[in-house]
Amino acid sequence: MYKVVIIDDEDIIVEGLKKVVNWEKYGCEVAGTASDARSGARVIRETRPDILFTDIKMPEMDGLTMLAGLKGEFPEMQIAVLTGYRDFEYAKRAIHLGVSRYLLKPSKMGELEEALQFMTETLGKLHGEPQKPKEGPVEEAQNGNAANSFIVRSALKYIETHYAEKLTLTEVAEKNYVSQWYLSKLLNKYTGKSFCDLLNQTRISKAEKLLEDPSLKIHEISDMLGFNDVTHFSKIFKKIKQVSPNEYRNEIHC
Repeated sequence: MYKVVIIDDEDIIVEGLKKVVNWEKYGCEVAGTASDARSGARVIRETRPDILFTDIKMPEMDGLTMLAGLKGEFPEMQIAVLTGYRDFEYAKRAIHLGVSRYLLKPSKMGELEEALQFMTETLGKLHGEPQKPKEGPVEEAQNGNAANSFIVRSALKYIETHYAEKLTLTEVAEKNYVSQWYLSKLLNKYTGKSFCDLLNQTRISKAEKLLEDPSLKIHEISDMLGFNDVTHFSKIFKKIKQVSPNEYRNEIHC
């Protein structure tokens, strides 16, 4: 039996899908449901479903980032989007990230059944049925690469925006709907650097500009950049720039 998870903040949609769709006909069973993206990600990691039906416009959720995160971490999971969000470009980007079907609410039973038929057949091919097409793994790899690239870009953008906070790998991973282990792996693969290295490089880059202002004290700059203390800031700065913050300031003001 293929396991299915349903994520939607409208209970009527979740219950309706559970009851109306003939899951057994397609060799499926509903393994879990959720009403928001965060709990949905938790349910997915707990149940490891084969198929996901999800909305992408829920409170405090970045739909495309969630889709990329899920498809990147669970590349074989088939995803059907159920949404009232009528935007062609958005739908095109979702499909580029590996979404199997993009269905507008209210969806007709025929559309749901076609989506389910398509996803179960795709899973059968992925799991090694004799008629598996040669292009299958290539298409899967392309979708995975697109999703992973999206995740990395999103994570780097988040670091660039939130570098001054007490930022952790766990927080950035949660914002991208992936595990911290998976995000760490992707950052190393795509940038050749660890999360800490990327965060420190961003902070030191900002520090260079702040040091141009002689009215700012070193410890003030350290606080502005999110370092725990000025000693740590000075140590990281010297490691990256080969000079201390004071030496750097003196050089640019000579």
